[in-house]
Formats: sequence, C-alpha cells, structure tokens
Amino acid sequence: MSPLPDRSNVLSLRLLGTYGFMAFPLAFAGLPIYLHAPDFYATSLGVSLSLLGFMLLGLRLVDAVQDPWIGSLSDRFADRRPLIIVFGLVLLGAGFWMIFHPATQVPLIWFAVSVLLCTTGFSIVSINLQSVGGLWKTNEGNRTIVSGVREAFGLLGLLCAAVVPVILSRLHGPQQAYHLLSLLFLPLLTVGGLLFLGWLKAAPLSLADASAPRASWREVLRSPWQRRFFAVCLLNSLASSIPAVLVLFFIRDRLDAESLTGLFLVLYFLSGAISMMFWAALARRMGKVRAWRTSMGLACITFVWAVFLGQGDIPAFAAICILSGLALGADLALPPAILADHVAHTGQEADSTRLYAVLAFTTKAALALATGITLPLLGLLGYEPGQTATGHAALALNLAYAGLPCLMKTSILLWLNKNGPMLASH
Repeated sequence: MSPLPDRSNVLSLRLLGTYGFMAFPLAFAGLPIYLHAPDFYATSLGVSLSLLGFMLLGLRLVDAVQDPWIGSLSDRFADRRPLIIVFGLVLLGAGFWMIFHPATQVPLIWFAVSVLLCTTGFSIVSINLQSVGGLWKTNEGNRTIVSGVREAFGLLGLLCAAVVPVILSRLHGPQQAYHLLSLLFLPLLTVGGLLFLGWLKAAPLSLADASAPRASWREVLRSPWQRRFFAVCLLNSLASSIPAVLVLFFIRDRLDAESLTGLFLVLYFLSGAISMMFWAALARRMGKVRAWRTSMGLACITFVWAVFLGQGDIPAFAAICILSGLALGADLALPPAILADHVAHTGQEADSTRLYAVLAFTTKAALALATGITLPLLGLLGYEPGQTATGHAALALNLAYAGLPCLMKTSILLWLNKNGPMLASH
C-alpha cells in the first residue's frame, strides 16, 4: 500500500485569497488616517497643523503601547476570537467614517477620538490576522507564502489608498471626495471581514488547549531567541522607517520632483508586492534567516546610491525605488514567517497573539523613534523643510535619508552573518 501524500505542502488558493484579502482594506485605511485626515482638518476646518501634529504623535504612542495589551486579551479569550475581530472591525469602520464626517464645533477632540477608534480597531484586526496566519497548519516553507500573500494584498491596498483620494479630489473636490472615500471603504472592510471570518472557520489551525495555564509576560519573552529576534526586528524597522519619514522631504527639497511623488511610491510598493513570491521561493531554498540577510544586502547595495543624488536625478531615483522595493517584500514577509516557525517549534500557540503584538510594537516604536530622531537632527544641521536643500543641508538630508539607514542595515547584516544560526535554530 502506498503512503498517503503529504498535504501539508499544499495551500488552497481560495483559502490564501480569503485570508490575505483582509490586509487590503487594513492597508487602505492607513494613508487616509495619517496623511489625508490632518490636511482635511487643517484646510477645511482651520485646525492648527501644529496641534494636529502633536495630537497624532500622542495617538501614535498610545497605539504602539496598547498592542501588547491587545495581544494579551486576544490570547486570553482566544475561543472568542471571531467576536474580538468583529469588535475591531466595528471600531475601525466607525472611526474611519467619523474622521471624515466631523463635528465642526469640537474638531480637534473629534479628530482625536476618531483616530483612536481607527487605530485601536486596526491593531485588533491586524494583530489577530498575523497571529492566526502563523497558526495555519502547514510546513515551514509555506509559512512564507502565507505571510507573503497577506503583505502583497497590504501593499496593493496601500497603492490604492495613494491613488484613489487624489482621483476623487480632482473629480469632486476635497470634502465630497472624503465622503465618497468613506462610502467606498466601509463595504471594502465588510467584504474583507466576512472573508476573514469565513477563513477562520475553514482553515486548519494549531490551536492551544484552552484549559492550559497562561504564562506571564516575563515567561513569554524569557528566551534568548525572542530577545534577539525582536531586537533585530526593531533595529531593522528603524533603518526602514528613517527613509519612510524623510522620503517626501527628499523628493521635494532634494530632487525637486514633488509632482512625481506618487509615481515613485507606486514603483516602490509595486516592486515590493511583486517580489513576495521570489522571497518565498528563496526562503524555501536557503532558509528564512539567510533569505532575510540576502534582502538586507540587496537593500544596502541598491539604496546607498541615493546618497549621491541631487536635483533632477529622477531616472536614477526611479531605478533605486524599483530595486530597493524588491527588498521590501522580504522585510514584510519573512519576520512574521520566522516567528510562526518559532511558535510551532516551541509550542507557544497559547501565546502567539502576544508575540505578534510585540512584533507590531517594534514596527510602530521604530516609526516613532525615526520621527523623533531624524527631523530634529536635520533641523540642527541646517535643513529647513519646504526649501531647496543645498550645501551642508543637502548633504545632511542625503546622509540621513540613505546613508544612516544603509549603515544600520549593514551593522544588522554583519551581526546576522555571525549569529544568524541562533535565529534559525529557534
């Protein structure tokens, strides 16, 4: 009698699609919340841009700090995960609608409450989305495909969020455009939620014993592997967040190409989405940690040339966006897959949502650190936003935008070359 085939190597395309699509509306919500909403409140309602900036900074800190708490509650009530996800979807949908339908008497308070609802709902859904994806019963090679499909949908959602508000504003004017954007987002979120909840019922998951005793946070994060892994994720995210914070300034004040900002972002994110399956195949062949190291080397080799760019270097920067975007796919897909392997190897299914919450925290903390470090530092070095950067200010902007991140990535890469087997061994 011949042995039964190993079905763990097979991933249903239908289940992959119904799982990954949820990342599309989640990513679609991000840009309007943090990019378009402040401009809408400043231009249409006359709210001080400085006050909005301070409010957003505080909300970002709250958003980052609450992630471990969300992960802890999600693990504690894992048997009610569908209800938790529905609660998060309702918060996200209600907050998004409220942002672009403000109470004009108290616009700043309304803005704060709306964004808090949005970011809390977003965190609840996204952390649980990553966690249950990591619990999918499949082999190690397929885990990169699971995270890659999810992040590819997310990048496509980000691309649509960059384009759709601009088109709607040109056709209908800003205020009506944001109303239409809300009308578009709510059905999109509903479809994503229904597909995700349907997947949750059908997918084979490695679920923990609900009666098992719960570990404390200290016990969850006790292993040297976890401390190394999250430290690398934090530093790598910081290296990636610095260009993300400075890209608009660099394009406008160094390249003098503000009108092409959308094109550059599309090239970068589309390249990242296309590269997902390449990194999944490479990770299957050489291992996830080695593939991640390869992506860091690619990022450094391609992105460091931005240090030498100046006014009018548009074709060169477009090429850098495409080539460095290839490395983005690995940064998004591989760390969650590595963490999924770790959860499976150590039997920490009961604590998986907390671990993914820490991963989410590292990303948000890195973005906050990048904002708090680079902008004041550039100000001290003579750079003034909105003015063409020349002389020392141009050098400072170039080094901060590309030189510092590449130096950080190189340092992480050298550490991984020496200590990478520790992460691969769990």
